[in-house]
Amino acid sequence: MAKKLFDGVINFQKNDFEKNKDFFLGLKEGQKPHTCYIGCSDSRIVPNLITKTLPGELFVVRNIANVVPPYEENDGTYKCTASVLEYAVKYLEVENILVCGHSNCGGLKALFYPKEKLEKLPFVKKWLELIEDLKEMVKDIEDEKLREWEIEQLNVVKQLDNLLTYPFIKERVESGKLKLLGWYYIIESGEVYNYDFEKKVFEILS
Repeated sequence: MAKKLFDGVINFQKNDFEKNKDFFLGLKEGQKPHTCYIGCSDSRIVPNLITKTLPGELFVVRNIANVVPPYEENDGTYKCTASVLEYAVKYLEVENILVCGHSNCGGLKALFYPKEKLEKLPFVKKWLELIEDLKEMVKDIEDEKLREWEIEQLNVVKQLDNLLTYPFIKERVESGKLKLLGWYYIIESGEVYNYDFEKKVFEILS
């Protein structure tokens, strides 16, 4: 499959790049993205495809289950996502932070794996501790599909709350310089639901 990657690069250079040389030339001196996108590492999710954005518009961080670790200044465990947020907000001064969850999320399904299965994935197990409390919130939902739907959306809301634990984010949100967005993307239909902070519900974008 490595050949497919190499062929893809050659195809990009011969076609997309050649047709848009001036555009790429304009990117060489720096970036000014309008949005910091926080998404899942799932290979089925392609941020620029979903949002129809071009290179230079999204500053992206992806991890298992689109998690934002809460702000803890002295904790060195989860600094990757925190450093992206710091750079995006303080240096790039993005206008939006978008948390995008999705259907059929393997990371959230892993919360319900037998403990012995997760023991084989110690890094994943540690990461999922950040969202362990979501299990309690859906414990009374017996239907597996309904539970999946619910926990995937609850997870987006949890990460939006976690964003506000960062002082530099909270300050800019309260001053009106930064907007937080929560999306829920359905893989099989292409539908995107946007979180309404006032109504506390996800509503389909159409």
